[in-house]
Amino acid sequence: MTKRKNHAPEFKAKVALEAIREEMTLAELSKKYGVHATQISTWKRAAIENMASAFGRRGHGPDTPSTADIEKLHSKIGQLVVERDFLAPLVHASMHCPVARQSLLAAMRGGQWMPRTGCSACEAKNGKQGS
Repeated sequence: MTKRKNHAPEFKAKVALEAIREEMTLAELSKKYGVHATQISTWKRAAIENMASAFGRRGHGPDTPSTADIEKLHSKIGQLVVERDFLAPLVHASMHCPVARQSLLAAMRGGQWMPRTGCSACEAKNGKQGS
């Protein structure tokens, strides 16, 4: 069994262009380039179908996201921002402030924990009022 050939896009375009010109038959092109006639027909069809995209406006192709996709992504961003803001005091307390960490763990065990903008120990150290 022979190994599959991977042809470069430039080669495919060259063969497809010759097939579109119809100066030679598919059998002659097949013999000339060593590619099966069915494969040449497939490349020719793909070239003709995608030819219009070469003349389209840039930025207005199929890669442009739809309005629904943009709205969905904005919604997800909003959700993630709320989650981050909710969990920020927990991260602060668990990483930076041993006093807040102890009170936070005690409150969480009792089901009383509510996030705050900062811990009172750090706010007092920095000269700010508690929230």
